[in-house]
Amino acid sequence: MLRQLLVSIAVSVCNIAIHAIVMAAVLWVARVSSERATSHQSLRRIAVMTATVSVLMAAHIGEVIVWSLAYAVVGVAPAGANLIYFALVNYTTLGYGDVTPLPRWQLLGPMTAMNGVLLFGRPQ
Repeated sequence: MLRQLLVSIAVSVCNIAIHAIVMAAVLWVARVSSERATSHQSLRRIAVMTATVSVLMAAHIGEVIVWSLAYAVVGVAPAGANLIYFALVNYTTLGYGDVTPLPRWQLLGPMTAMNGVLLFGRPQ
């Protein structure tokens, strides 16, 4: 169990760092954008929001890929399983259950879900 916790903590810290860097960049761009006066404030807001959501979606996909790489390194899922799909199902707490971790790595699924919930639900 300790090995599972150490792996999940390491991956979670990596994902938190990715998310923090992306959020810092998004906030900087939003701040710079708001300082520029424009006659089309609504269009600017729409553009900033669209860009922000797109960048955050890309960050989440990157974070899922980090989980899937960790799954591959430690051999979490049965042979032939799509690890990105498995990580995404866990990260989003969707939980289809069609791919399940090997018994010795069962804790990584819930830890992935906890990481995803915290990063999706974090106040901006």
